[in-house]
Amino acid sequence: MATASSSPRTVEEIFKDFNARRSALLRALTSEVDQFYIFCDPEKENLSLYGHPNEMWEVAAPPEEVPPELPEPALGINFARDGMHRKDWLSLVAVHSDCWLLSVAFYFGARLSHNDRKRLFSLINDLPTLYEVVTGRKATKDKPNVDSRSKSKNSTKRSITGQSRNNTKLLEPSYEEDEDSEHNTLCGSCGDNYNADEFWIGCDICEQWYHGKCVKITPAKAETIKQYKCPSCSFKKGKQ
Repeated sequence: MATASSSPRTVEEIFKDFNARRSALLRALTSEVDQFYIFCDPEKENLSLYGHPNEMWEVAAPPEEVPPELPEPALGINFARDGMHRKDWLSLVAVHSDCWLLSVAFYFGARLSHNDRKRLFSLINDLPTLYEVVTGRKATKDKPNVDSRSKSKNSTKRSITGQSRNNTKLLEPSYEEDEDSEHNTLCGSCGDNYNADEFWIGCDICEQWYHGKCVKITPAKAETIKQYKCPSCSFKKGKQ
């Protein structure tokens, strides 16, 4: 069962605990998956997957005490085993295991300062999630994604420094379901690929993205624009 016997207190201790539990769960869902699959017999009572600080994993029933000493992982994972494709079932268990790992880490980190909690999450976030490992899904960094909310006047955009500014659309990292479906956003003026180190601005009419330098818009000037129209859209409107 999950226990708090070690009671990690510092950021480093909590992250070490997180990493050990994560390593245990990762083995259960990858290299030792056949054994894990067998242990999750649907004929048994409610079962959960536990990862322990000694890097050992266990499929067991939840503790009887209420409330438990630590947050508990998803209950009854064995019941869905034969009702789903194996890959989908493992992905589901991985997602719930990721949630459990975070809940345990923040249970220990609840008394940390704001900056320490932020540092803890940063350390955790540098690791791929169990779901990403199990499914082979990768986070695509520095890829632009035009959020549907960006059409609102209160939406934001990303500058060279990465700070948020008002009144334009958002460029942010996105997850791709399949590497084959990835596409590069090109500047509507020069045709070069998106670069996270450069300032970009999106047209609110045609939703085409441009280098700020290509359309002569600076981050400071963009702050004063309520609705940006690219040169092409401005030209079309002028001819009407």
